[in-house]
Amino acid sequence: MEISAFAALVLGIVEGLTEFLPISSTGHLIITSSLLGLDGPKVLAFEIIIQGAAILAVCWEYRKLLWKTTVSITRDAGAQRFALNIFLGFLPLAVLGLAFQEQIEQVLFHPVPVAIALIIGGIAILWVDKRHGAQPTLETVEAVPVRTAMVLGLWQALALIPGTSRAGATIIGGVWLGMSRRLATEYSFFLAIPTLIGATVYKLYEVRELFVAEDLLPFAIGSVIAFITALLAVRGFIRFISTHSFAAFGWYRIVFGIIVLFIPW
Repeated sequence: MEISAFAALVLGIVEGLTEFLPISSTGHLIITSSLLGLDGPKVLAFEIIIQGAAILAVCWEYRKLLWKTTVSITRDAGAQRFALNIFLGFLPLAVLGLAFQEQIEQVLFHPVPVAIALIIGGIAILWVDKRHGAQPTLETVEAVPVRTAMVLGLWQALALIPGTSRAGATIIGGVWLGMSRRLATEYSFFLAIPTLIGATVYKLYEVRELFVAEDLLPFAIGSVIAFITALLAVRGFIRFISTHSFAAFGWYRIVFGIIVLFIPW
């Protein structure tokens, strides 16, 4: 199915605004695509590609830290542990995604399963944030132990269930494991870098024969819009979470999920 410039614009906005918030970008994209009447492998590929564009916003926003880590990784123990932690956090999702992504797309990439996951995730956010959010034991990236990074990778793997939210699973897992709200949020950004870049490259290769020259414009529109809106969302989210809890996102998920359940799909 072909993607119009208007649909690319809408999906780019949805992706950028939701990718790094704990509300499930995949879930919102599935629902938005259904409302726009879009379906098929090319649409799924488009959604993965604009996710890759959105992650570039995080790379830009944290370019100084990423550059410092890159140039000092051979001699600095802190940079080495940070890189190791991100790799360990990325690994479970990558392995399970390669093994089960096709089956998951066939069974769960529909509005009703997404709505159920949104509601369950919203309840989890409210409970974990209230119970653990006010008493963090980890405040900086450098303080994250390797074991915590490994466990957090398992939390991120829950994002294979559409509607769960990669950011939401990572953030709530981080808070559960003792991270401050800000650290859990920023850590979810860092884990997204290898996750989304890897998914984008893999999906591009997998569906490379589907693309034609006419796809260039909508893909360019969606990618640019996703980058811009993601950059604004990342900055706004960090400012918000510096003075607020995650409760608003939990309630949003619950209300939105209930509304989706009552739409006659």
